[in-house]
Amino acid sequence: MTKRMIIMLASLGVLFGGIFGFQMFKAHMIKKYMSANKAPPITVTTLKAEEMPWQPEINSVGTLRAVKGVDVTTEIAGLVRAVRFKSGEDVKAGDLLVQLNTDSEVAQLHAVQAALDLAKVVYNRDKAQFAAQAISRAQLDADAADLKSKAAQVDAEQSLIDKKTIRAPFAGRIGITTVQPGQYLNPGNKIATLQRLDPIYADFPIPEQKVPRLVLGQKIAVAADAYPGRKFSGKVSAIDPQVDPSTRNVTVEATIPNPERRLYPGMYASVTVDEGGVRQYLTLPQTAIAFNPYGATVYVVEEGKGPDGKSMLVAKQRFVTTGLTRGDQVAVLSGIKAGEIVVTSGQIKLRSGSHVIVNNKVSPSFDANPKPVDE
Repeated sequence: MTKRMIIMLASLGVLFGGIFGFQMFKAHMIKKYMSANKAPPITVTTLKAEEMPWQPEINSVGTLRAVKGVDVTTEIAGLVRAVRFKSGEDVKAGDLLVQLNTDSEVAQLHAVQAALDLAKVVYNRDKAQFAAQAISRAQLDADAADLKSKAAQVDAEQSLIDKKTIRAPFAGRIGITTVQPGQYLNPGNKIATLQRLDPIYADFPIPEQKVPRLVLGQKIAVAADAYPGRKFSGKVSAIDPQVDPSTRNVTVEATIPNPERRLYPGMYASVTVDEGGVRQYLTLPQTAIAFNPYGATVYVVEEGKGPDGKSMLVAKQRFVTTGLTRGDQVAVLSGIKAGEIVVTSGQIKLRSGSHVIVNNKVSPSFDANPKPVDE
């Protein structure tokens, strides 16, 4: 019985020892296989983080407005006798634009002028007679009042003629008109628009928290869709003293020289206002930043060692704090230092500690003012 028990225990020992040895051998072989089939290195592009000069800016969208601009109309009704301008031409202040029919007013002016001349003669004669005490003071006063009345009638008729002689109130460019000779105009009917184009205003809104950064005379740059790639310089000329309660914005007015008359009132304008002096910021391409709910991250490439002890490039994840952006660039306020190598593309396949290979033959755009490229 004892012998059988010893044989059975020995057999169980051999069996369990074989199972345990086999498991150890299997684990060793799996480890060896995994180490021999590790993930291949990931190809990425990189850039050395460097400081660059930044001009802080306030960007806004506004509308161009003429310094002086009106719709030329008539104050009183009348029949158009002559149109003295051509659509789209430049006119000077006081130039005759439209002449309405004034025949009846001219005739009436001649009548009251004749009455004025007679009143002057009567007054001068009675003045001499009063000096000789031939007439009373009351008669002389009546003659003086009649003279003033006749002069007022002349002025009234002349004013009526002037109102029917429509002139340019200021120098500028006249717009397109559809008024023709023989047409009857009522008070307020539009004849044409008159706009002074040089200089020109740009009105644009600024958030209330940025108003303290603005001062009169501050330089601005304006871009219009009609002239791609071109900037027009100007200066802040006025700041509205009231904040719009619905938008919490303040309207700012800038004056822009426009000697070539290329900018027109009503144009859409992209406005950039220089804010303070030039600053230095650590700058990276925007493609290098991964924005996540838990923060912005980048991958920094460092020297490391593989399992075999050989040197290799390893990507390490870092949290960063970002600041201003311009074009393809973003300012990094903290998280990396100048001179460190940062992954700019390919990081979607990375995790901290991944083995990488750098290939910068095709790198992401890193332009402060990118422009569309026609293929």
